[in-house]
Amino acid sequence: MKVSKFGGSSLADGRQLQRVFEIIQSDPQRKVVVVSAPGKRFKDDTKVTDLLLAYAKGTVEDTDTLAIVHTIKSRYHAIGEHFDLPAYELDDIDEQIDHLAQKHYRSFDYLYAAFAAHGEFLNAQLVAKVFTHLGLPARFVDPQEIGLLVDDQARAATFNPKSYDTIAQLDLTTSERLIIPGFFGYTQRGDMATFSRGGSDITGAIMARALRADLYENFTDVSAIYAVNPNIIDHPAAIKQMTYDEMRELSYAGFAVFHDEAIIPAIQGGIRINIKNTNDPDAPGTFIVPPTEVQQTTPVTGIANSNRFAALYLHRYLLNKEVGFTLRILEILKRHNISYEHMPSGIDDLTIIFDKTQLSQDQIDNMLADIAADIKPDTLKWLPSYGIIMIVGEGMRNRIGALTEIVSPLKDHGISLQMVNQGASEISIMLGIQPDLADQAVKAIYDNIFKA
Repeated sequence: MKVSKFGGSSLADGRQLQRVFEIIQSDPQRKVVVVSAPGKRFKDDTKVTDLLLAYAKGTVEDTDTLAIVHTIKSRYHAIGEHFDLPAYELDDIDEQIDHLAQKHYRSFDYLYAAFAAHGEFLNAQLVAKVFTHLGLPARFVDPQEIGLLVDDQARAATFNPKSYDTIAQLDLTTSERLIIPGFFGYTQRGDMATFSRGGSDITGAIMARALRADLYENFTDVSAIYAVNPNIIDHPAAIKQMTYDEMRELSYAGFAVFHDEAIIPAIQGGIRINIKNTNDPDAPGTFIVPPTEVQQTTPVTGIANSNRFAALYLHRYLLNKEVGFTLRILEILKRHNISYEHMPSGIDDLTIIFDKTQLSQDQIDNMLADIAADIKPDTLKWLPSYGIIMIVGEGMRNRIGALTEIVSPLKDHGISLQMVNQGASEISIMLGIQPDLADQAVKAIYDNIFKA
C-alpha cells in the first residue's frame, strides 16, 4: 500500500488535477491520497491558502470580504467545471466558505488556523467528488474522523503520537480511494490547528507511518531533489537516493522540496519516501531511505543555504570561566519564549543563531535589553540577517580533508566565513556567512566537489 501526497502546484487547477487522477488511477496500491490546497497556477497567482488568510484578516478587521470570498469560491468552481462536475456538488463548499466568517473561535490564532486549514479541507472534499464523478470511487476523510490530534498550539501544532493507534484503524479494504486533507489536525477541544507552512508533508508522513505503508510518495513539481538549488547552479546533479538524516539536514537549511519535520514519522516507522514529479510521474525521482540502503558514491550529497537566520554576537572576557554563564543566557531566552538554532562559542565570544521567522521585534528588543542588563557583555551586536550554508553527506563521516575541500574554494574566491561548525553532526558541516555572499560561496563549493 502506498500513501501519495500531492502539493499545491499539483492541484492548482483542473488540468493539474487531471494528471493527479491519472496517477492514482494507474496504481491500485495508491489507496490513500493526501492533498494540499490549490497552489499557484502561474507566477503572479495567489495560493488559495493566502487568499483564505486574507479572508481571515478581513473578518477580524470587519472589512468587506465579498471580493475575496468570490475569488476563493471561483478557484474551487473552476476546478469542478473543468471536469463538468454538476454545480450543485459545489454548494456545500460554498456554504462552508461563507460559514467560516460566522463561526465562533476561542482566539484570533484559532480563527486564522481554521481559515488556513480550509484550503486543504475543502480541496480534499472536491478531489473526492471529482474522482468519483470520473468513475474512480473516492471518499473524503476528515482528520477528526480518524482522530488525528495535535497539541494546543493553533498555528504551529505538534502531532500527538497517541493518534497513531486510532489512525491505524482506518479501513483500507474498501475499493474507494481515501482522500485526506493535509496541513492540520484537531486539538482535544475540537479546534482546527495547523502545522507550519508546507505541513501537508507532515500529514502524509503521519498517515504512512500509522498505516504501515510500503512507500510514501510525495508528488511535487520537480523530477528529483537536486544537489544544490537550481537557481544557483544550472542543471545541477540529481540525487538518486539519500538517507533520512541527509534530507532532514538539507531541508532545515533551505531545501524546500520536503518539510524537515515530515522526516521524523518516516524515520520512526522505517517508511521509504519517494519524491516524484506530478508532470513526469514515470521519472524515478529521489528515494529517501534508511542509511543501510544507501550506497554512497560521493562524499557530499547536497549543499543547502538559507538567509532566514539572524544572530546575536556577545563578547566578554573570561566568559568561559564563569560557571552557569550559558544557563543565564538560556533563562533569558526562555523568559521571552525564544528558541535558538545554534550556539557556537569561544573563550571570550558567543554567537547565538536564531530562525528570525520565529521572532517578533518585541521579543528581539526585550531579549537584547535583558542580556545587556543581566549579562553586561563588553560587546553585544544583533545581526538581523545571517546566512547559513550546510554541506551534507553520509560520505563525510570520518573523511580526512572534508573541510579543506569545502573551505579552499572559498579562499580562492576571496570569501570569508563568520562561522565554521564541524562535529555537531558527523554528516554535515555548517558555515556562517554574509547573506549577500551565500550564493557565490555555494557555487564555489559545488564546482570544487561535483565538477572537480
